[in-house]
Amino acid sequence: MERSGPSEVTGSDSSGSDPQLAVTMGFTGFGKKARTFDLEAMFEQTRRTAVERSRKTLEAREKEEEMNREKELRRQIEDIEPTSSGSNVVRDCSKSSSRDTSSSESEESSDSSDDELIGPPLPPKMIEEPVNPMEEDILGPLPPPLNEEEEVEEEEEEEDDEEENPVQKIPDSHEITLKHGTKTVSALGLDPSGARLVTGGYDYDVKFWDFAGMDASFKAFRSLQPCECHQIKSLQYSNTGDMILVVSGSSQAKVIDRDGFEVMECIKGDQYIVDMANTKGHTAMLHTGSWHPKIKGEFMTCSNDATVRTWEVENPKKQKNVFKPRTMQGKKVIPTTCTYSRDGNLIAAACQNGSIQIWDRNLTVHPKFHYKQAHDPGTDTSCVTFSYDGNVLASRGGDDTLKLWDVRQFNKPLFSASGLPTMFPMTDCCFSPDDKLVVTGTSVQRGCGSGKLVFFERKTFQRVYEIDITDASVVRCLWHPKLNQIMVGTGNGLAKVYYDPNKSQRGAKLCVVKTQRKAKQAETLTQDYIITPHALPMFREPRQRSTRKQLEKDRLDPLKSHKPEPPVAGPGRGGRVGTHGGTLSSYIVKNIALDKTDDSNPREAILRHAKAAEDNPYWVSPAYSKTQPKTMFAQVESDDEEAKNEPEWKKRKI
Repeated sequence: MERSGPSEVTGSDSSGSDPQLAVTMGFTGFGKKARTFDLEAMFEQTRRTAVERSRKTLEAREKEEEMNREKELRRQIEDIEPTSSGSNVVRDCSKSSSRDTSSSESEESSDSSDDELIGPPLPPKMIEEPVNPMEEDILGPLPPPLNEEEEVEEEEEEEDDEEENPVQKIPDSHEITLKHGTKTVSALGLDPSGARLVTGGYDYDVKFWDFAGMDASFKAFRSLQPCECHQIKSLQYSNTGDMILVVSGSSQAKVIDRDGFEVMECIKGDQYIVDMANTKGHTAMLHTGSWHPKIKGEFMTCSNDATVRTWEVENPKKQKNVFKPRTMQGKKVIPTTCTYSRDGNLIAAACQNGSIQIWDRNLTVHPKFHYKQAHDPGTDTSCVTFSYDGNVLASRGGDDTLKLWDVRQFNKPLFSASGLPTMFPMTDCCFSPDDKLVVTGTSVQRGCGSGKLVFFERKTFQRVYEIDITDASVVRCLWHPKLNQIMVGTGNGLAKVYYDPNKSQRGAKLCVVKTQRKAKQAETLTQDYIITPHALPMFREPRQRSTRKQLEKDRLDPLKSHKPEPPVAGPGRGGRVGTHGGTLSSYIVKNIALDKTDDSNPREAILRHAKAAEDNPYWVSPAYSKTQPKTMFAQVESDDEEAKNEPEWKKRKI
């Protein structure tokens, strides 16, 4: 401890004391002048010493991390021992103060003054007991005993075993079932926070599920048909979670908000233009779509018009870029699925000829990678997805295979697994949140087994785990990284959520604990018993005993005894149209074609002008008067005259 100045600490003078008064009061130090101390200076010096010793202790701990705690403590004691001689702060202070105040006196008098201090006695630990340098120098909580160290090591070993065995991290101990409908659930989407799930199916419906708002009844809070009579093929939340991309069987993708209201609809292109790059949108059925993972408002779609197009929400009237997949011979090929890489710089698409093509997002002309026989030609590759580290691509083929590809060496697959039947063009595959497992579903015929969720280890691609989902095909699967829960869409209209109470967060755990709400008693009464006013006797009308009086009343009633209006004859009057209509043609038919005023013989009507025409020819006869031969009419003979005039050879035959 540093020496205090004479102004800070003063000693007592024995010459000014009264010995008689001291005897009377009972102790020898009475009457002496009390010593004063500068406590602020002492505390400041103590703080500096503690900080210096803490710094040394931390440096020693950093250097000796790999050594046992016992060795660390011993080395700390050895490092602190040279400085332990100055640890008794009170003794140093007392010695320094005595030297300052009694510099003219001898050493014996200063020792006697120290022994005769006035005031409350100091703590016994500071005066009598020696200070343990190990306890004094170590700041903070004490290290755990050896038994606790062994327990910590055992826990670390268990954690290492779990890391080595990723199957133990699969959350499949509990499940809940969400009833979407009766047809296939062909689309699943979960927002980035994991609060809402959206499902779409072959029944054209899109349903919204809120985990925080649902109870144990598991009912959707909204259902709508955004694309009318088109099957829903893909649903995906944006990276901000405020918009949903809806891809259906039509040629126009839609974007809706979290509550289902339409935000934008892509324009339809001109199908009569040959070059698809010159059209403003898709001209054929869509397959799938995907949001950009980094840029807000940008998404991508692929279609049967052999193009992959990128869009912006702010500009629905025209696409942003057009990517045209081609075969090695330069012919068109239809992309069946597409996706962005994790950083958004690459665009991958799988085509019907079995190829996988990857473009740079900013270069639309030629693909950066092109593997022409990734899957069997003529089969629809249903899904391509990138791992979380961005180096591996997984593809789910229509040839019942699942393959892994290294994007850095895109010349052959890393692994391939077969025997995974699929019957849907949107069967999913995905990576686990720790990138150690690859998950996909299998399809089955109706009544021929159960659909499974199959897990493969990424390093060895061994089939390490299976989950029997239901007696229908497994179409969609989604493993959310924040919730650590697996969502599955099936072919019989169910959406299942698998979770573990210890390993999973929020999501399905929120709605499972809520009990189903009971209907109020008042509501049940109004639903079961409906009483109308006229059913009571006091409000019931009296029944007529005689029908004659009722008929007389009806005859006097002008409304009940009103004579029906007769049909209007003629063109119509009083705003009523005639029976034959009011057109000119109907008038002509009625008044001319049907007006038979001439009741004479038709022959006489034709020949009544014959004599006048013969006597005074005017129209036809004058034109042929010079060339027309003279008419000669044959005379009609009777049957007897014809028999006389017959030749003899006819008579002989007869």
